[in-house]
Amino acid sequence: MNRTALVVGSTGIVGHTLSEHLVARGWSVLGLAREPVATPGVTPLAADLRDASAVQRTLKDLRPSHVFYATWSRRPTEAENIAVNGAMMRNLLTALRPDAPRHVALVTGLKHYIGSFDNYAKGPPPPTPFREDLPRLPEPQFYYTLEDELFAAARRHGFGWSVHRPHTMLGFAERNVMNMGTTLAVVATLARETGRPFVFPGSAAQWHGLTDMTDARILAGHLEWAATTPAARNQALNVVNGDVFRWKRMWTRIGDWFGLAPAPFTGEGVPLERQMAAAAPAWRALAARHGLAEPDLAKLASFWHTDADLGRPFECVTDMSKSRELGFREYQTTDKAFFAHFAALRARRLIP
Repeated sequence: MNRTALVVGSTGIVGHTLSEHLVARGWSVLGLAREPVATPGVTPLAADLRDASAVQRTLKDLRPSHVFYATWSRRPTEAENIAVNGAMMRNLLTALRPDAPRHVALVTGLKHYIGSFDNYAKGPPPPTPFREDLPRLPEPQFYYTLEDELFAAARRHGFGWSVHRPHTMLGFAERNVMNMGTTLAVVATLARETGRPFVFPGSAAQWHGLTDMTDARILAGHLEWAATTPAARNQALNVVNGDVFRWKRMWTRIGDWFGLAPAPFTGEGVPLERQMAAAAPAWRALAARHGLAEPDLAKLASFWHTDADLGRPFECVTDMSKSRELGFREYQTTDKAFFAHFAALRARRLIP
């Protein structure tokens, strides 16, 4: 059976990890991005999804059996997110030949349940655990637009689909700063090297409540499984590591890895954007002292993005029963996922 994957967004956390996973599993992999990064075993394709004619030219002679859509373009408002990201998905699906692919997978996330960037975590606490059969929120959201574009194209062309909803992602990708694992590694490194307190930046609800996360390696396996498992055809599926934790324990575990004693949590965290507002010179000096590969703090960490996750005012727990019942069995403890990510950063000389 032909197994040729088109990974859309191949330079992101999801796309990079998925591409490596599929190559290791014997797939032929095409990696589409605006600026592809060389990855062993992946054929790079360059196109901006906002340019319909460019996408047509790039894909006109290709017949991928499976498409994995793992990209988006952030805009200042949700209305703009809807317009731009909807057009990107539409341009991609229009450029595919009518006789291909067999399956298209879309990666979204828990904003499906929590709210768009405009309304993120601002409404009443959603029912937990999050289940795939919860109704959409009564607001416009670009995740919903992406789904609707996918569903409409599947009806027209007859391919199968799957929608994957991970929680906060853990994984590595070059030039990707919206990455909690790397952001916290930077924060911990600066605390160790400068003596600043390693203090939890989030809300009391996150400190004390249960939550979960998604290792990009788990998501990669989930994407392949759903794309090749008949029972998972035409399903929306949550995907997380499988464990739950409280940040009051995880913060200590992360501190231990870096040799830090966390500062006491007083009941109200100090957001990282405030903590790190003047940290760029300290990071540059640290990078020079240790010979690190990236001295520019802005190219490593995204403090606002991690603040959004850690500052949520309610508990966030994801139900994976649907995938388990359909046969997906992979599992990853989140503390070990953090540690693997930190080790990868150290191996790439991004932290000392």
